[in-house]
Amino acid sequence: MSPPRRHRGLTLIELLMFIVVVGIALAAMLRVFVTATTASADPMIRRQQLAIAESLLREVQLMPITWCDPTGDANVETATSAAGCASLAEASGPEAGQTRYGPTNYFDNVNDYAGFSMSGIRDLSNTAVSGLSGYTAGVAVAAAALDSLTAGSGDALKITVTVSGPDSSSIVLQGWRTRYAPQSPY
Repeated sequence: MSPPRRHRGLTLIELLMFIVVVGIALAAMLRVFVTATTASADPMIRRQQLAIAESLLREVQLMPITWCDPTGDANVETATSAAGCASLAEASGPEAGQTRYGPTNYFDNVNDYAGFSMSGIRDLSNTAVSGLSGYTAGVAVAAAALDSLTAGSGDALKITVTVSGPDSSSIVLQGWRTRYAPQSPY
């Protein structure tokens, strides 16, 4: 007589345990995929905010910093203080009627950007940039101390650009503009 043959295969309990373990693992993996997919737009918004802020900060930093209004004062290149201006000392904020958008009477100095804001991003020709209508941007310009320069001297300006995205998140960039040649607007 030969010993009874053992049947090969899985029992019902083993099969059920396998299904439960695989189900739990799949549920955990799907949760990770759903979270990653839901958050995949966030880096795009953050990148857009950063690009807008960098662009606006660079635009402001490229403007001249002068004691006198560059388009309205004959002493703009020689004045060493606001008292040296012939008629129009540069003040914080734009002069009457000035705008960021050209072609005439546009911002011509770093100080003109103080308090500037826009809802929906627009280029210098005042054309809305496609896909950026849900963003807002604002600029603050203030005299500040920088190394050996005192805030009262007016020789250093701190530029703060704040950009908010459609998801209500915001990013803040700061930069500096210094007066390195009083007799030159640039």
